[in-house]
Amino acid sequence: MGEASRDEYKIQSFDAETQQLLKTALKDPGTVDLEKVANVIVDHSLQDCVFSKEAGRMCYAIIQAESKQAGQSVFRRGLLDRLQREYQAREQLRARSLQSWVCYVTFICNIFDYLRVNNMPMLALVNPVYDCLFQLAQPESLSREEEVDCLVLQLHRVGEQLEKMNGQRMDELFVLIRDGFLLPLGLSSLGRLLLLEMIEFRAAGWKTTPAAHKYYYSEVSD
Repeated sequence: MGEASRDEYKIQSFDAETQQLLKTALKDPGTVDLEKVANVIVDHSLQDCVFSKEAGRMCYAIIQAESKQAGQSVFRRGLLDRLQREYQAREQLRARSLQSWVCYVTFICNIFDYLRVNNMPMLALVNPVYDCLFQLAQPESLSREEEVDCLVLQLHRVGEQLEKMNGQRMDELFVLIRDGFLLPLGLSSLGRLLLLEMIEFRAAGWKTTPAAHKYYYSEVSD
């Protein structure tokens, strides 16, 4: 499936009016309210974790289209402003809805993965992404399988990039993850397996060795 058709497919989860707004933003961004578009995408990402995993590609496409058409960055500015507001209210978001919190972390990591400045990850997102991952590595978060799963998935996706941007914080994060792995209570057997796999994944240079793949993924399927 091509990039354009994948974006078209993701748009199908919106109502008809919003679908039209997003299609126009992708093809002719100068004719729509791009701050509204940014808010629509963030709102939907907080409600739909499947969409939040892929929304970064759509955001990247709109940013590219706006830059090419008008040489501006209204959409990117609106998107980052909204991400910052949600980041500042992240504790309330997590207390209100665990699903929305997991969707938010997935979304901000996806944006970090896709958005580039001079072919480098956005520096402004490094610490917010780390802060979210640190929250997921706290003992109370590790007692919830959804948060363990989110932590591991996001580290698979952006861990190597994050470490290049700030290696010290990654070392500190993995101290928490190792401590979490040794927790006597609260961590499920699947959670323990996922954390151990992540510890070994990083130790192997952010790669899964064939032996590790065979061991962990046969365990998960069992």
